[in-house]
Amino acid sequence: MSGVEPSTLALFWAAVIAASIAIYVLLDGFDIGVGILFGTTRDELRREQMMATIAPFWDGNETWLIVIGASLFAAFPAVYAIFLGAFYLPVLLMLIGLIFRGVAFEFRYRTERMRWVWDGGFFYGSVVVAFVQGAAVGALMRGIPVENMQYAGGALDWLHPFPVLTGLGLVLGYALLGAGWLVLKSEGDVREWARARVFWLALAVFAVFGPAIAVALTVDISPGLREASARFDTFSLVAAAVGFYALLGVVACARGRRDAMPYALTALFFLAAFLALASMMWPYMIPYSVTVADAAAPEASLEFFFYAGAIALPVVAIYTIGVYWVFRGKVDRYQP
Repeated sequence: MSGVEPSTLALFWAAVIAASIAIYVLLDGFDIGVGILFGTTRDELRREQMMATIAPFWDGNETWLIVIGASLFAAFPAVYAIFLGAFYLPVLLMLIGLIFRGVAFEFRYRTERMRWVWDGGFFYGSVVVAFVQGAAVGALMRGIPVENMQYAGGALDWLHPFPVLTGLGLVLGYALLGAGWLVLKSEGDVREWARARVFWLALAVFAVFGPAIAVALTVDISPGLREASARFDTFSLVAAAVGFYALLGVVACARGRRDAMPYALTALFFLAAFLALASMMWPYMIPYSVTVADAAAPEASLEFFFYAGAIALPVVAIYTIGVYWVFRGKVDRYQP
């Protein structure tokens, strides 16, 4: 770690990336979660309504993933290179999963005989996307080997017990977010079906926490996890406590009749967890070896990208807000 302080523009782009990750998780997380839940029912009418709740939003949600990748490539090229070197296989699997999810939206309605293929692609693609994203977070928390600003490990170094548990945890977390979204946006059978799963999914997320912490402290302990635990300061503790009580609130209100609460509390849980992780990892872009200052592009490049971002980022934000405003309310308000 260098002693150089990051410039204002480097901090700006780090903030853009952090905010984009949070927005992506909260928005694309629910439509990935709906895809995971999609594979747990065989009822065709229910499946169609589940897809209808995310149809206007899913492609716009994934725009934030592009913002993350483009910002990393432009503002922190070293991080982009190290991350892809460390997670080449997970990123490839994620892209395949996202492709199958997108294709399934169109192709499943074009055929009866092959519909099972696209339904399977939608479900398994969603599971794979969620798992590899969670596993990447767990692997970053463990720390990845970096030498001379290059990845120095193997293709499967990310595959450890702790990342596997964090991957499973994100699959369950996204499914919980998706169930909350279905309760919020649907009515009748689908709403009640999703409401019945909120309670058990919240308990399942709780159930993954214990083994993940135990594994991180015992069989899969690493220098990175030791440093992460040492960085668990007051802010991280408060954020973790907020996340814990938010998830506890999901369990408590799961059987209630307030449709907005499951999604809102689950979103609060994800946001609190993200803030706790960000606090523990700061100022590293690649924990615990590459800082924001180390990885930043030259100042002239950051300034050029700033002017491009000043145009592109508001457009993406306005589009996102506009779509959610136009398609607000329950599904039956805009479904033909």
